[in-house]
Amino acid sequence: MSKEYDSKDIVILEGLDAVRMRPGMYIGTTGPKGLHHLLWEIVDNSVDEIANGFGDTIKVTLEEDGSAQVEDNGRGIPVDIHPQKKVSGVEVVFTQLHAGGKFESDNYNFSGGLHGVGASVANALSRWLNVSVFRDGYEYEMQFESKGSGKNIKSGVPVAPLKKVGKTDRRGTLIRFMPDDRVFEDVRFDLETVSKRLREIAFLNKGIRIELIDERRLTNGEPFKQVFKYDGGLLDFVKFLNENKTVEHGNPIYFEAKSDLVQIECAMQYTNNYTENTFSYVNNIPTSEGGTHETGLKNAITHAFTDLGKKAGLIKDKEPALIGEDFREGLTIVLAIKMRNVQFEGQTKTKLGNTEIKPEVESLSYQKLMEFFDKGANKQILELAISKAKQAAKVREAARKAKEITRAKNSIENSNLIGKLSSCTGKKAEQNELFIVEGESAGGSAKQARDRSFQAILALRGKPLNAEKKRLAQILANEEIRTIISALGTGIGEDFNLSNLKYHKVIILSDADQDGAHIRAILITFFFRYMKELILNGHLYIGLPPLYKVAKRDVVEYVYSDAELPEAIEKVGKGYTIQRYKGLGEMNPEQLWDTTMDPSKRSLMRVTLDDAANAELLVTTLMGDNIDARKAYISEHANFNREENFALKQNN
Repeated sequence: MSKEYDSKDIVILEGLDAVRMRPGMYIGTTGPKGLHHLLWEIVDNSVDEIANGFGDTIKVTLEEDGSAQVEDNGRGIPVDIHPQKKVSGVEVVFTQLHAGGKFESDNYNFSGGLHGVGASVANALSRWLNVSVFRDGYEYEMQFESKGSGKNIKSGVPVAPLKKVGKTDRRGTLIRFMPDDRVFEDVRFDLETVSKRLREIAFLNKGIRIELIDERRLTNGEPFKQVFKYDGGLLDFVKFLNENKTVEHGNPIYFEAKSDLVQIECAMQYTNNYTENTFSYVNNIPTSEGGTHETGLKNAITHAFTDLGKKAGLIKDKEPALIGEDFREGLTIVLAIKMRNVQFEGQTKTKLGNTEIKPEVESLSYQKLMEFFDKGANKQILELAISKAKQAAKVREAARKAKEITRAKNSIENSNLIGKLSSCTGKKAEQNELFIVEGESAGGSAKQARDRSFQAILALRGKPLNAEKKRLAQILANEEIRTIISALGTGIGEDFNLSNLKYHKVIILSDADQDGAHIRAILITFFFRYMKELILNGHLYIGLPPLYKVAKRDVVEYVYSDAELPEAIEKVGKGYTIQRYKGLGEMNPEQLWDTTMDPSKRSLMRVTLDDAANAELLVTTLMGDNIDARKAYISEHANFNREENFALKQNN
C-alpha cells in the first residue's frame, strides 16, 4: 500500500448536486437519525484513516453552541492542487460528491461510510463547516457556508480558498460543523446516541483511542468526558454484551483470519440463555439483517464443532445428528469483516449480499476454529459446547416426538380467536393495522373507536410470558403468545414467513403506567427474540396515548408529554381542569379515536433496530435475571422526582 497520499489520489465521480433538495437520498431522514448520520460520516473518515494504519486517536467534541468537532491524528486531507479541478484537495473533498481517496486500494485497504459522500454531504447540510489540516509541518484552514434562504440556498460554498496559517508539529484533520436548522427537525446531538456508537467503533477497531467530550454537560465546572479504547477488540465486545448474563466459560472463543478477499475477526461466548445472539459488521457498518458473511460463519461453526466433537469422542456415530441451532443455543457471537466492493441489500440495506464472501468466511472460520480447539487449554469449552448442543437437541427432539411444537403451531394456526381478535374488513395487508391492547376495558373502547375497514383489535386477557427466560416450546404454551402469532399469520421460528403478515402496522397500545410499560417491554422482547424481521422491516409500532386532558368548557387540549403541558395550559387559559390518564379504559371511544387511533392525529413510535448490540444489552438488562443490573439501569434513567398530582385539578 502506497504511503503517498496527494490530490491525484482523489477520484471524482460527480459534482455536489441536489443534496439539500433531497437530503433523504443521502442521509435517510432529516430526523435525529439523519442528524447523527452527518457526524458518523465525518467520524468514519477518521476511522478509515486510522484503521488503515495512519494515526491512533480520534477526538469528538459536542460544542456548547450545538456544533460538533471531529479531530484525528492521521495524515491530513491533501492540500495540494487537484489536477482535474484546479483547486485544493480540501475543497474537492468538501464540495464534490463521491470525491475521496477510497475508490482505489492504494490509499485505503477497506473503508466504511458512504465512500466519499460523507464529507461533502455534511458540508451541504450544515450552516457552516470549518476545516483545519495539519500536514507536512504546516497548518491549513478553510471555511464553508450555506448562504441564502428558502429554495435559493447555496450549500457548502467556500468562503475563501485554502490558506496556510503557519507551522505546526501536529498532524491530522480537524473538522467542526453546525448542522443546518433549516434542514433538520432538531439539531441537538444526543450524548447517549453518540456515546454508544463511538464505543461500538472502538470495540470494532482494536487499540483505537476515541475521546468524547460534551461541552454542554458540566460536572464541577468540567465538561463530560469519556475515553473508549479496547485492546481486546471483539473479545472485549463480547464480554461487554454478556456482562449482565451468566457466562459458562471465562475466555471467549476468538480468532482472526485474512485472505485476499476479506479480513475476519470473530469472538463468541456461551451463556445460560436459550437464544442465540449474533451481531455482524462489514467495514464497521452494522449488518442487522445478516448476510453471506453470517451464513458462512454459522456453517463453519456447525461443521467445525461436529468434526471436533467426533474427533474428541464427544459425539458418537450412532447419536442423532446435531444441527446448527443446537450448537448456537446460548451463544453470543460478534463477527466483523473488512472487504472491498461491498454490496448491501435487504429492506434497510443492512444485509451483505456478496456471494463470494460466504465460502471465504466459511473456509477461513472453519480452519481457525479447528486451530483454536486444537489447543489443550480450550478442550473444556469444546466439551461445554457439545454438552449444551446435545441438551438443546434433546429438547428439540422431545418436542418434535411429542409433537408439542407441532400441536402448538397447529393450534396457533387454527385457534379460535373469537372474543379476542376483532378483525378488519380490509383485504390489503399493507393498509391494515393491528392494535394489541391489554384488558377487556381497553379492548372494548378500542373496538368501538376503530375504523373497522382497516383497523383490527387484539385484546390480551393476561400478561404474555417473558420470552427472555424461556425456550420456544414454553413460549408457545402461553395462550397470549399463541393468540398474537395466530393473528399475525406469519408463523414463528423456522416457519416464520413475513410475506404472510396480515397487518403491516402492528401497534402495541398499552396504558401509560407501570403495568402498561411492563406489558410493552414483554411484547417487544418477544418480537425481538422470535420475530425480529417485523422490527427490521419497520412493522412494529408503539401507540402513544395522551398523558393529560386539559379542558375548559368546550376547549380541550390533549397532552402527550410533561414538556407539552405548560403550553397546553396557556392555550386553554384560566379556569382549566387537568385530568391525568392512568389507563386507556378511562377514555370513551370518541376520545380514544381522536387521540390515539385516528391516523391523521395520532402519534406512533416505530420500533427500530439501528443498533442491535445495544438493543441486546438493553433487553438483557431489563428482562433478564440480573436484578442488580436492572436496578442500576432504572436508577440511572428513571425520574423518581416526577410529581403525580394531576388526577383531577381545578385552576381558578
